[in-house]
Amino acid sequence: MNELNVLALSGSLRAGSYNTALLCAARKLNPDGLAIDIHQGLGRLPLYDQDLDTATPPAPVMALRARVSAADALLIATPEHNASVPAALKNAIDWISTAPDRLLHGKPVAIMGASPGPFGSVRAQLALRQILAAVGAETVVKPEVVVFGCDARLIGGAVTDPHSAELLRGLLDALARKAGRTLVNCPEQHRHHVVSLREERS
Repeated sequence: MNELNVLALSGSLRAGSYNTALLCAARKLNPDGLAIDIHQGLGRLPLYDQDLDTATPPAPVMALRARVSAADALLIATPEHNASVPAALKNAIDWISTAPDRLLHGKPVAIMGASPGPFGSVRAQLALRQILAAVGAETVVKPEVVVFGCDARLIGGAVTDPHSAELLRGLLDALARKAGRTLVNCPEQHRHHVVSLREERS
């Protein structure tokens, strides 16, 4: 069966990141029809500089843009830094949104976040939704996945809280449906994704 290719980005660069762990949990819980690939290179991107944004940008930028272009959808997990998105994640979005092909315009995107604190990245997700709206991404609205107290809910790369796991499955299913609707209007070589997904859901 052909799958929808989902590129996953973690806004945290920390080796033991809870948000990267949340992406790993999503990969374990993902519904049939999705292939989730976690990108590890945000820390290698240079700070966005229009002087570097040429036909031959730095290699890490070219690599990320190629992966975003090839993906059917994005899945972003963001921590909260100073009530907003981390600098590394904002920098990555700047690079992939300013490319001549406007890679995020019309791209289906689902967002989520985890935090050991009581707010679970709520403010960061609000800021991220605003950014994605500005660049024309097709962001999943519901469900909202905000994993607070994640040090007790994310263990060993798995979500141990049944309610959080249910929300995560719902988010992935909503992303698959949004990507399927988007791909209906894509070139013929992509339409097999939609057919396979609909057959699996029936």
